[in-house]
Amino acid sequence: MHIVNARVVETKALSKNILLKKFHSPEIARNVAPGRFVNVKVSEFGDPLLRRPFSVCDADGDEFYLMFDVTGKGTRILAGKQNDETIDVLGPLGNGFTLEGDYETALLVAGGLGAAPFPLLVKRLAGKRVLAFLGGRTRAAVPDYGIPNAVVASEDDSGDFRGTVVDLLRERANELDASTTKIFACGPNAMLKALQTFCRDEGFACEASLECAMACGFGVCQGCPVEVKSTPDRYALVCKDGPAFDLHDVTLP
Repeated sequence: MHIVNARVVETKALSKNILLKKFHSPEIARNVAPGRFVNVKVSEFGDPLLRRPFSVCDADGDEFYLMFDVTGKGTRILAGKQNDETIDVLGPLGNGFTLEGDYETALLVAGGLGAAPFPLLVKRLAGKRVLAFLGGRTRAAVPDYGIPNAVVASEDDSGDFRGTVVDLLRERANELDASTTKIFACGPNAMLKALQTFCRDEGFACEASLECAMACGFGVCQGCPVEVKSTPDRYALVCKDGPAFDLHDVTLP
């Protein structure tokens, strides 16, 4: 874990409100793994007070990328950071996805900005067949940066499939072999709960990166508990023990 002043290198608009920012920081870029995150202090003036957690989207050499939706004060400040400005970043944090295993197919399932950790994951899944199902309200709300051949589910007719991403998964389930497929997922809890039911009914292994509010980012504040079945005290911390968990092991709110 490092505290660094990461330098803004580049900003790209992926859609109307979704940005991809590239930062220079060897300490973060060289130590990050798919599914891990950073906690960003967006303002040096203490407003907003708390750091903001972001999945590391991608990494290349000494540079890492964050993908985010500009929705509130913190992300507006981050969006406004210009090239060569620096920002206080804590990370890499948490435990990411488990890539080892004897599965042959990796199926990536995301809702909206849940696709953020997948570009780096795609790079690290060498030797695996990679499929991707992404979902959102509209096609424009679903970023597919760094995710080749993604099939997009949308609530309207702008995507490849009309419905939720779990509806899409159910529609295509007969094309998949549960015994040789592992699902990697990230998205809102409502999506993950529907996915949890699907995986239980159809016998798919699934690891999911959970989304929740975090303060410290490394377990001191105890502010991000999740109920799990595999630990004696029944609770784990999303920031320290996750954010990636076996989806069969967690009880989602």
